[in-house]
Amino acid sequence: MAVVLVLQACGLGDVLTALPALRALRRADPSDHIVLAAPQRLKPIVDLIASVDALVPAGDPAALRWDGPRPRLAVNLHEPSTESITALHRTEPDRILTYHHPSFPELGGPLWREDVHEVDRWCHLLESDGIDADRRNLGLVPPVSSISHRDCVVVHIGAGAPARRWPPDRFAAVIRHLLVIGREVVLTGDEFERDIALSIAARAGLPVRRVLAGEQNLIELAATVAEASLVISGDTGVARLATAFGTRTVLMYGPTPPRRGGPPQHLLGRHAVLWAGGIGDREADTPDPGLLRIDVSEVVEAVDKQLSRRTWPGTERRRTPFRRVG
Repeated sequence: MAVVLVLQACGLGDVLTALPALRALRRADPSDHIVLAAPQRLKPIVDLIASVDALVPAGDPAALRWDGPRPRLAVNLHEPSTESITALHRTEPDRILTYHHPSFPELGGPLWREDVHEVDRWCHLLESDGIDADRRNLGLVPPVSSISHRDCVVVHIGAGAPARRWPPDRFAAVIRHLLVIGREVVLTGDEFERDIALSIAARAGLPVRRVLAGEQNLIELAATVAEASLVISGDTGVARLATAFGTRTVLMYGPTPPRRGGPPQHLLGRHAVLWAGGIGDREADTPDPGLLRIDVSEVVEAVDKQLSRRTWPGTERRRTPFRRVG
């Protein structure tokens, strides 16, 4: 049994954008044993990906420890840095598939382009090696959870950095609107964001029992997103979970444009994507100026439109890539 080792030592959203590439590898040779090197905390979601046979923990490329058989192929679905390529070299694979890096000219590979959708990026890498990839293959079967929040509106306040977090007072204003129109709301985020979530709930008049931030494991969060009538979020892994489960969304983008990581073109019928048009620093310690240009009224308008739709998502005749605001 040949081993294919795939490095994607990033976050939840990054693994989800790699789904079409992982499935392409499975179709290329169904007998391969596909091992994904990714953070251990993502295992509950990785277990939902039938194309992956095993996970080896790797919170970053340097943390990859491989004691399995020599891989037939090592695939770098991580940024083509010296660290990621060196980590794969240490596994002594027969071959490495990666984007080009000048320090490793013998590996070849296509040139890395910054302004490319992440799904396209990984599919293009495989196609450069003759492996067909279907960019539409982004769906996941929802997990089973004993706790149900069916048909709630999920307001996800999480963000990987302050630059990508919409202001708490604006989240509170949107939640107040949802409560006025009679919608059930739950507030999600991780354990480090619970205090922020509780302050938002207090401003909005949302009962504490509806604050799920820091109270759910990853499978419970995924099930909540899958069962939701709508997810309101910034540029997060939860937004990509909603895409994978077919849940409608209202998404606020900034500082990264949605063309790099937002819902792909063929799914835009079920997603309302707001973006002010600017590009900034994803890791800044203050909210991105472009994100701040998305105001409460624009989000409320998009929310009301999503909640009032009667057509099946994706059946609209006319679609727009995304809506610029401001």
